[in-house]
Amino acid sequence: MSVNAELRAFFDRRQEQIPADVRAVMRRAARELAASGQAETALAEGAKAPSFTLPSATGRAVALDGLLADGPVVLTFYRGSWCPYCNIALRSLQQHHDAVTARGARLVAVSPQVSDESLSFAEKNELAFDVLSDTGCDTAKQYGLAHDLPDDLAAVYEGLGIDLHRSNAGHARTLPLPATYVIDRAGLIRWAFVDTDYTSRAEPADVLTALDALS
Repeated sequence: MSVNAELRAFFDRRQEQIPADVRAVMRRAARELAASGQAETALAEGAKAPSFTLPSATGRAVALDGLLADGPVVLTFYRGSWCPYCNIALRSLQQHHDAVTARGARLVAVSPQVSDESLSFAEKNELAFDVLSDTGCDTAKQYGLAHDLPDDLAAVYEGLGIDLHRSNAGHARTLPLPATYVIDRAGLIRWAFVDTDYTSRAEPADVLTALDALS
């Protein structure tokens, strides 16, 4: 099953559990974000990937330049471990991790949540790749991915028990769009997936095809 087929099946099941008024808020926010055109203005294929140095789940500083010195990088942005769609996508990437490394590439995931949250998620799901903390979405902003939640959607998340103020170190409203980039050793983005729809993600098979195209 493709990751997007799995995501769609989860979405359909999830809708039955969410009250109608909450679904209405989520759908309106999704329409507004899609209409903003942000997915089209985010960094895309052919752009230079902005450099960054971010802490890993264990507190180790990880720099994009250092990763690229060893080979291409698959860089994926996700909202946080509180997002079930993100969890499905990251578990799918983990299933393809060996195929990524066999192509000489490194896989790195970035979210705005604090390192402790990332560490818990990485350990629980036995992730073999680095999970980095982009507090305040400063790196996501450089890639054109950061956006602020509208007030009513932020209230919905809070009502669902999602404490973004805690997990994101006080930056409760700012999240990245789901995005995945394949970056070559020269630091150029050679393939990109960006979507305002957090229930849609890059297919690992497409990532592997993009890596194959580098050689």
